[in-house]
Amino acid sequence: MNQASNKKLYVGSLPFSSTEEELHELFSAFGPISSVRIVTDKFTGMSKGFGFVEMENGDDAKKAVEGLNGKALNGRTLIVNEARPEQPRAPRTGGGRDDRGGGGGFRNGDRPSRPRREY
Repeated sequence: MNQASNKKLYVGSLPFSSTEEELHELFSAFGPISSVRIVTDKFTGMSKGFGFVEMENGDDAKKAVEGLNGKALNGRTLIVNEARPEQPRAPRTGGGRDDRGGGGGFRNGDRPSRPRREY
């Protein structure tokens, strides 16, 4: 990693209680930070246990990887490495409504058979 390389870092195995402020403080020991983001579940708002830190300088990002990867934070061992570029996602298919306005699910009797429960 050099000055022209990626300055965005992936931070994995985060304690679910971690805050963006804690990450900012942790990484700022290695240099100026452009942004910090902990990824959260869009329905619950709970942390997914990973995030991203963007350093202002590639050399500082390299130092942060060397200094923090494998270190413990609140009982969890951090994974810190260069973030990979985001890949475009394929559109989701399946489920949803059929062309008659019904719900998704099994079609044409493809439901797996299972014995009926006796109550």
